Amino acid sequence: MKLPPKRTTWISSTIAGGNRPAEADDPFEELDEQEDAPAAEASPSDLADDLAELLSDSQVSRLDEVLATHATDKWYASHPPDVVVFAESTDDVAKVLTYAYERGIPVTTRGAGVGYVGGCVPVEGGIALSLARMTRILELNPADGVAVVQPGVITGDLQKAARELGWDYPPDPASLKECSLGGNIATNAGGPRCLKYGVTRNYVLGLEVVLADGRIVSCGGRVHKNKTGFDLVGLFTGSEGMLGIVTTATLRLIPRPPCRAMLAAVFPEFAAAAGAVQGILNSGHLPSALEITDGFTLAAARNRLGADRLPDGNAHLIVEVDGRPRAVASEIEELEELLTTLGATRIDRADTEEACEAIWQLRREFSYSLRDTGLTKLNEDIVVPRSQLVELVAFARQLEQETGIAVACFGHAGDGNIHTNLMVADYHDPSTRATADAALDRLFSWVLDHGGAITGEHGVGLAKKPWIHQALGETGLDVHQALKDALDPDRILNPGKFLD
Repeated sequence: MKLPPKRTTWISSTIAGGNRPAEADDPFEELDEQEDAPAAEASPSDLADDLAELLSDSQVSRLDEVLATHATDKWYASHPPDVVVFAESTDDVAKVLTYAYERGIPVTTRGAGVGYVGGCVPVEGGIALSLARMTRILELNPADGVAVVQPGVITGDLQKAARELGWDYPPDPASLKECSLGGNIATNAGGPRCLKYGVTRNYVLGLEVVLADGRIVSCGGRVHKNKTGFDLVGLFTGSEGMLGIVTTATLRLIPRPPCRAMLAAVFPEFAAAAGAVQGILNSGHLPSALEITDGFTLAAARNRLGADRLPDGNAHLIVEVDGRPRAVASEIEELEELLTTLGATRIDRADTEEACEAIWQLRREFSYSLRDTGLTKLNEDIVVPRSQLVELVAFARQLEQETGIAVACFGHAGDGNIHTNLMVADYHDPSTRATADAALDRLFSWVLDHGGAITGEHGVGLAKKPWIHQALGETGLDVHQALKDALDPDRILNPGKFLD
């Protein structure tokens, strides 16, 4: 067959959905108005035949339901790929990228598909390259303090395997039972324990990465200190699939703390709970987690779980400490006394593993409780300096009053990463969506003006693309573009995202 020529465009239909600021440049306008691309010299079925010959029939699909699954994530944008390829090895990924690079075919990598920003939506069609079958934990080595994994390994599965050996992999996004380590690396994911233990980047020692042209680079390694050359591990971690595709990761493990305990404290107002966060840290404590929740979220949780599961109050603070048993017992006593002096009206204490897990399960229900409201949840993972927590929620209440859109705030108070959720009724109505998008624009502008960031762990993807110039600045964006041009000059990797 005659292979397709260098790509001019591979978009075959318009993209659906998407947040956008009311007065900013619309990143979807070109897609919305574009006419169908001219026919390529090879059809998508020819492309699938080529890839099946390159790999195997069982690794390539053009079934409608498979294309639909790989057209979207948990956000609202959707665009089908022309073909889905299921890689099973580094060699598979290298073959696909070599083939795609020579022909200018776009390739969008997909992990577990549970992102919130449209990061794995193949907006230019082409190949959706799934890593979901690369699920092997290749090595667990407590002697070296490392795990070597493929990118499709589910985060919770690695944690479980490490803990069975008395070790731990600390990063724990709320979706840890369904998100993949490759996706965590792509977005530099965090979680509640970032305050004490850090984010994904702090645990990535080495990576094997397939570049856009099919070459394979190994960076970092299995040692815990390494200053050889540039920090390429840091470059690829958080790059959202736009600089290369991670096929193997060497991750740092730490000894698992043998004991933990938790406090769940209720406060009459959010300001008091936020003040308690500073009070805890100022007193010399470094909890493994500090999670805060506002009144709207608590009300939704009571509706889902029952009023008896969550007592009255307009703010909720979860404090977790871990370490040696006697140290934990002493610290949890001190913290309980401290929270009482800081205004907590009720404190529930968990001293056993089962009781701690029950509190965490309650915390994981908050997001589902907001979904149960029937409103569209625009989940924004903004970050502000900790000193701005009260001001953030005050701004959210002001935004709520001025727009009529409820705003729910909860999340990682210890590092200022507060999930600020716009709860929108009838989001698909154009006028309602315009109001919501204008509210998002105000939220992001406020966050940037107060020294914050528009994303702490979800990534930029499509959802936050309209604000990337404001967030990075002119020179910062130029540096990003230069790196992209150096590693992916034809821009075949995850095209259409925030660098296009």
